[in-house]
Amino acid sequence: MPGPKAQLGDPAGSGFFKSPSPGPPPPSPVDPAMSEELAPGPKEEVWKKGGRLLSVLLAVNVLLLACTLISGGAFNKVAVYDTDVFALLTTMMLLSVLWILFYLLRTARCPDAVPYRDPHAGPIWLRGGLVLFGICSVVMDVFKTGYYSSFFECQSAIKILYPLIQAVFVIVQTYFLWVSAKDCVHVHLDLTRCGLMFTLTTNLAIWMAAVVDESVHQAHSYGNPHSNASHARLTPDRSPVGEDPCACNTAVCQIFQQGYFYLYPFNIEYSLFASTMLYVMWKNVGRLLASSHSHGHTPSRVSLFRETFFAGPVLGLMLFVVGLAVFIIYEVQVSGEGGQTEQALVIYYSFNIVCLGLMTLVSLSGSVIYRFDRRAMDQHKNPTRTLDVALLMGAALGQYAISYYSIVAVVVGMPRDLLGGLNLTHALLMIAQHTFQNVFVIESLHRGPPGAEPQDNTPPKELCHGLTFTNLDALHTLPACPPTPRLGGPSPTGPREAVSIILVPRGHWRRRCLKDISLFLLLCNVILWIIPAFGARPHFSNTVEVDFYGYALWAAIVNICLPFGIFYRMHAVSSLLEVYVLS
Repeated sequence: MPGPKAQLGDPAGSGFFKSPSPGPPPPSPVDPAMSEELAPGPKEEVWKKGGRLLSVLLAVNVLLLACTLISGGAFNKVAVYDTDVFALLTTMMLLSVLWILFYLLRTARCPDAVPYRDPHAGPIWLRGGLVLFGICSVVMDVFKTGYYSSFFECQSAIKILYPLIQAVFVIVQTYFLWVSAKDCVHVHLDLTRCGLMFTLTTNLAIWMAAVVDESVHQAHSYGNPHSNASHARLTPDRSPVGEDPCACNTAVCQIFQQGYFYLYPFNIEYSLFASTMLYVMWKNVGRLLASSHSHGHTPSRVSLFRETFFAGPVLGLMLFVVGLAVFIIYEVQVSGEGGQTEQALVIYYSFNIVCLGLMTLVSLSGSVIYRFDRRAMDQHKNPTRTLDVALLMGAALGQYAISYYSIVAVVVGMPRDLLGGLNLTHALLMIAQHTFQNVFVIESLHRGPPGAEPQDNTPPKELCHGLTFTNLDALHTLPACPPTPRLGGPSPTGPREAVSIILVPRGHWRRRCLKDISLFLLLCNVILWIIPAFGARPHFSNTVEVDFYGYALWAAIVNICLPFGIFYRMHAVSSLLEVYVLS
């Protein structure tokens, strides 16, 4: 009776496969770890579009309301007061805290709430940076509370309540993201999507309020003392958001005021880091992963700091120290007499030209090394990597815009002096550096882990010498017909020695070079984040663009685009740290 036997083991009736029981075949060991897999039966993935659309519409409406109040509250002629902004943000933070507590309690009580965890979401360096920026944000809230409490009699209660609520929000959210960033939750899907998107919107609103506050503060500091007949700067219509006409005369009040303004960059980065992690969690709601989803990019503890030539870290540290010195000199000379401003700008532009030029050459070198790399490209679905690439490309647009505006002002205005040439060179190198660094980082994020070789899905066993190797001499040291190395690592039944013979001699020097390159770019991006984030504004000290566009237009361009450029540097640091780990 061949018919029943064929039907039992081979549903197609071909008789080639003999299986003891019906059902889908077991997953192949070469299946990628990040691939999403629809399980049969009750695990079939539900439709996502409706819940995502609802949560996005909620976020868009709330964000537009927050943008309207924040932008309107920045100017005195608009009848929106800073207390209205603080009331809205306080309400949003309280609602977000309540939802986070509900999520934590619900997932703790329901064992099937989180059946999968995404190992690529919320890596340890991203969560560590979130904790660091969160601590600085809490310190900033302490300073802000002390500042507003210095003249309690003439302050609204919401101004003192707001930093306290923000501190609670930061603590609760940091714990939530630390323990839940990898969750692929499968309960209350629509409610979870709406809660995550609302919390993300809350972080974006806090970020926008901090950026507006700092931008108006910087415009006020640059606008007051430097006005002259050649170019009149427009002073802001009112004091910055959150600041009152009440006098702050005591030394303690001045310390609190300066302290929380210097800590604003950390709060800004915290809000953006939290937003990116919340977006990945939102993408992972209801996501189905393979049951053997255990492949993670974790470096070995032994090789974390040893497999480098030390040229990249040493050169990067040198530029970091020099950059700190240049930043201090610039701040001292610009805040002093006007005669030293030109010298400060020459030093600033010279350092940036050297740093950007070296970063461009190093990024190009990394891309050239990848031309000789035989690692397989990882093309599988990865929400974290997709978001990283989108943020790198999108945030770079801010610095692109400032650079192109500067190029037009210098070329059309034709300033025939040293500063004009340095400004033009700086703008061109800024564009080149962002472009080539993005190419290097994005290509690095799409590479498989060390040991991932491009292979066919079903290589014939008998054609051992038909495989292609970069180092043909390695064939003489291999045992007869070794197992083919796979993307997820060597087979448990196969000899690991064969894989190491193939991979280590061929790629060791390249891995060292890539680690040096990533560390050098990381340190350079850190110093290029510190300089503008903590108050250096050569865009206003150099009068070329101000004279060409007028202060009002140029201030709007810088205040809108520069926050994206600052965020690009810190996000590039996070991505380069991942590149270093994966190299």
